[in-house]
Amino acid sequence: MLLVSLLGAAIGLVAGVVAFVLYKLIGLFTNLFFYHRWSADFTSAQHHHLGPLVIVVPVVGGLIVGVMAKYGTSKIKGHGIPEAMEAVLFNRSRIAPRVAILKPLSAAIAIGTGGPFGAEGPIIQTGGAIGSLVGQAFHTTAVERKVLLACGAAAGMSATFNTPIAGVILAIELLLFEFKSRSFIPLVIASTLATAVHMRLLGPGPMFTVSAMDFAIPRGLPFYLVLGLICGVAAVAFSKFLYWIEDQFDKLPFDDMWWPAIGALGLGIIGFFVPRVLGVGYDTIGDILNAQLAWKLLLVVMIAKAVALAISLGSGTSGGLLAPCFMWSAAMGGLFAMLSNHFLPSAHLSPGAFALVAMGAVFGAASRATFTFIIFAFEITRDYNSILPLMLVSVIADGIAMLFMPTSSIMTEKLVRRGLRVHQDYETDVLVQTHVAETMERDLPMIGANTKIGALAARIAQHDPAVARHEALLILDDSHKLSGIITRGDLLRALDKDVSGAMTVQEAGNTKLVVTYPDELVSEAAAKMLQYDIGRLPVVDRSDPSKAVGYFGRSSVMAARLRRLQDESVREPGWFFRKKGLSVSGLK
Repeated sequence: MLLVSLLGAAIGLVAGVVAFVLYKLIGLFTNLFFYHRWSADFTSAQHHHLGPLVIVVPVVGGLIVGVMAKYGTSKIKGHGIPEAMEAVLFNRSRIAPRVAILKPLSAAIAIGTGGPFGAEGPIIQTGGAIGSLVGQAFHTTAVERKVLLACGAAAGMSATFNTPIAGVILAIELLLFEFKSRSFIPLVIASTLATAVHMRLLGPGPMFTVSAMDFAIPRGLPFYLVLGLICGVAAVAFSKFLYWIEDQFDKLPFDDMWWPAIGALGLGIIGFFVPRVLGVGYDTIGDILNAQLAWKLLLVVMIAKAVALAISLGSGTSGGLLAPCFMWSAAMGGLFAMLSNHFLPSAHLSPGAFALVAMGAVFGAASRATFTFIIFAFEITRDYNSILPLMLVSVIADGIAMLFMPTSSIMTEKLVRRGLRVHQDYETDVLVQTHVAETMERDLPMIGANTKIGALAARIAQHDPAVARHEALLILDDSHKLSGIITRGDLLRALDKDVSGAMTVQEAGNTKLVVTYPDELVSEAAAKMLQYDIGRLPVVDRSDPSKAVGYFGRSSVMAARLRRLQDESVREPGWFFRKKGLSVSGLK
């Protein structure tokens, strides 16, 4: 853990610098393409004076990204997080070095030429690539590489948005799928140092400065319930719309190198009429959160940004999904509050508050990382009063998303389409919660040490229930002490050598025993079985290793799983049923 933590610290510092460089690259390309000046200051593309020429600028970026994907690496396509998940789950956390270079460069070009993306996805993938490369440079296990990759991803997100807690939780929910000290400690170190770099280079303040909001708790709860339903439906609808757009590009009779340029043409047309959709749009998100946009403009931004994002990202270009989703979902939340105030003047809802809650809930539901984006929405504004409505709306939206997208999310749909199933639920393994004593067989399959192998073979052939139903038998000596174990394989090999069957089971069996104990965890016993490539273990008393108290086989491991299955599916009679004398047999 010390080594991984030290490497995680280095990764955090590097990812913080890389995030800053990407931030400046986006500013540089935006200034070059839209304002024809050499400056790395981060600026919005919406104030350009290009007129109709603005339609061409994204196309140029699309062509460049298409060439980079064709002749560099196809891993730069998309918003980055699914690619990082794929590396963790299916490639033993190995990412090619070229990804660490081409992903941020391609994203900076795509965003700097007007792409409606955020920087978070590319920097998460880039940070993950840096962590993976460090893990490949040193002697590490696949699990340690996974932790280092997650450290880079968490550091990248933390350094981009100044959100250290959300960065850690994102890595746990979308990359690690575990909560252990071996991963949590390096994650926190990497995220903390990356955030410190952000604060030193870009300032300590929150991502968005917002005025005081009235979250209307508890009088606004009915409205938040409705908003939760709307956010859930919106998350599902946008996810399906995005992948429908991808399917349409797959049908084009052109080489996929040209697809980003085609998508960029659609973006350019939309951007000509609605300039706010161009670029990252942090300034527009700030305006929405501060309730500075009229309802008509909110409606236009909501629709235009969602469509532009789906067309651009669906074409296979490079860019992050988070910031643009924040924009259109925040516009949706603000619009909901304004319409509610119009039809119910007594509601007095704050458009900014509902915008903040919606932008956390929609992406949390779409990505199936609800906890991450509850914390994320809080950290980017640092208004503690937002926590209660964020929690309520986010879990309702998540429930809707689970109902309509039970096997995938906006992050995993691409992987599912390749036949790669991703289990995103976090749960403790039942094998580490169950002791051997709870699942072992207490009716010991025993055989005397002096029994002839011929006699044992005859009993098995006659289907003697005392020996025939077991793959192995415990060998007891004359003092009824455990002296070995004999398997069916041992018996067959002995009969090959001694056709007469005069050899004893003590001579034919294995006397170098691997044992387990009643107080050991099933996971520990199963690990011994895997390590020594054996299918069963004698269970012995710790105080007297020659005293067999049980028999632990593969069925004992499955018994622990069966218990968990029964705990989850079998309903037990409650007090009301007992009092009324009602039968609940078969009730599931």
